[in-house]
Parts: sequence; C-alpha cells; structure tokens
Amino acid sequence: MISEHRLYQTFGELLYLVAMADGVVTKNEIDKLDEILKDHPASENIKWSFNYEMQSNNSIDNLYKKIIETYSDNGPDEAYDFFINALRQLAAADGNLDKKEEILINQFSSDLINRFSKDLEK
Repeated sequence: MISEHRLYQTFGELLYLVAMADGVVTKNEIDKLDEILKDHPASENIKWSFNYEMQSNNSIDNLYKKIIETYSDNGPDEAYDFFINALRQLAAADGNLDKKEEILINQFSSDLINRFSKDLEK
C-alpha cells in the first residue's frame, strides 16, 4: 500500500496524461480540473503534480508505466471510482469526449484491473 500523498500525486500525473492524450492541454481542461478538485482535500497535491508534469519533459510512455506500477502497488482503492469519474469529466472539458482521451482512460482501467487479477493469481 502506498501513502495517501503518493496516491493523489500519481492521480495528478494521470490527469495530465489524459489532458495531453490529444496533444495539448487546453484552458477548458485546466478550468475543468479546478472545478473537479475545488472541494477535494488533496487538491493542492493533485494540482502540483499535474503542473509539474506540464513543465517536465517526461516520456508519456514511461509516466504511464510508472502510474500503473504505483497503483498496482497500492492495490484496489475506493479512490479509483472518483479518479475514473474525474478523468471522464476532464476528457469532456472541451464539449465532447476526445477519442484519444477516452482510449487512454479505458486502457488505464483495463491495465489496472489486469494487474490486480494477476496479483490475485500469485
């Protein structure tokens, strides 16, 4: 199990990946992120991580692998329901659900479930 701080820091990274899936983070996505997180107790941590990734030149593929690894280490968590809902809201921030963003969200869900299933088989 990972710390709550790391759980939400990684969520900020995941939000960044979804926002970047179509190649650019838009003002609408930034505004939607603020709306989604406005009352969340870890909003500062999540936003810090999102902003950090916007400024860095980290490989998207490496970042994705790190996110899956972190959440796999954490195991199932109630927070994932909020995460998936927030990712979908963010992806629809420009008025419609971008196909690349939708694919990434679905891939994340599938990869995480597969990792949990493999862990159960061990």
